[in-house]
Amino acid sequence: MFALIVVSAYLLPLLSMVTTAFQQPGQSATPGAPVWPAAPVTNVYQGQQYPVYDVPFDGATRQLILIEPGRESSVFVDPKDPAATRIEWQGHWRTLSQAWAFAPLVDNFTTAWNQLNFPRLLFNTAGIALLSTIGAVVSSTLVAYGFARFRFPGRNALFVVLIATIILPFQVTLLPTYVIFTSLGWNGTWLPLIIPHCFANAYNVFLLRQYFLTIPRDLDEAAMIDGAGPFRILRSIIVPQSVAALTAVSLFHFFFAWNDFFVPLLYLADKPDLQPLPIAIQQYNAAYATQPTLIQATALMTMAVPIVVFFLAQRAFMRGVVVTGVEK
Repeated sequence: MFALIVVSAYLLPLLSMVTTAFQQPGQSATPGAPVWPAAPVTNVYQGQQYPVYDVPFDGATRQLILIEPGRESSVFVDPKDPAATRIEWQGHWRTLSQAWAFAPLVDNFTTAWNQLNFPRLLFNTAGIALLSTIGAVVSSTLVAYGFARFRFPGRNALFVVLIATIILPFQVTLLPTYVIFTSLGWNGTWLPLIIPHCFANAYNVFLLRQYFLTIPRDLDEAAMIDGAGPFRILRSIIVPQSVAALTAVSLFHFFFAWNDFFVPLLYLADKPDLQPLPIAIQQYNAAYATQPTLIQATALMTMAVPIVVFFLAQRAFMRGVVVTGVEK
């Protein structure tokens, strides 16, 4: 039961997002409109388009063309009647429900793609995410390897200090780092978004260290007998045995960098050609707040890459998440 509630909490908003992205403009604000993508049904009568309504007639509900609306009675025509016999219906036509047909609108995605210059934004976002992910994984692997395999004075104390930085709020270091990067001339570039991640991350180091500890030291000793040094052991023994953990850490950081909004806004606010997708989407939402179909289509296109990456690597990702907390 709890699992069903959790799944529904995620699936229902996603389903609402998908249906809204394919809706016709103004459909959500139209009274009586269905929640799924649909368009009002119309039909041609004597060369003109007329709306179609669900009309209770002769004990059944029929879809009829409204050709002469009236206050107390209206005239309809059955679209299936080749003779186009006029049918007079007693009642106010505004009380009737308009007929809707399933009609997903793909043009919402095309419009958002062209208005936002999506190829450029995808390039910026992917570039920042990939470069920072490579730097974070390589540096975290080296640091975790040192904590897991080498004995040196103060190792445990240094590891505790490193882990303690996890609880340090980001806002505490925001001003000093901004002053430093501005003095270096990095403001308005990708460097503040990439270089800090090349100096390891406490969360990534913790996960990788826990995984490295599960690898038997006998493998290291066997490699040492064959003349392998520390870096050869890391490259030939540790890394091949830690693909699952490295995949998990890579995906964690990739998703974080892909969705990061505040740091790019801080350093790239006046550089629209270098901005990633989160900043552009926020500006787009402000400009098109009255058109939820375009906003949801933009959000779905932004989610496409992380979803594809996750499903392609989900087996290694889940294995890495499960095993990184287990120590033999």
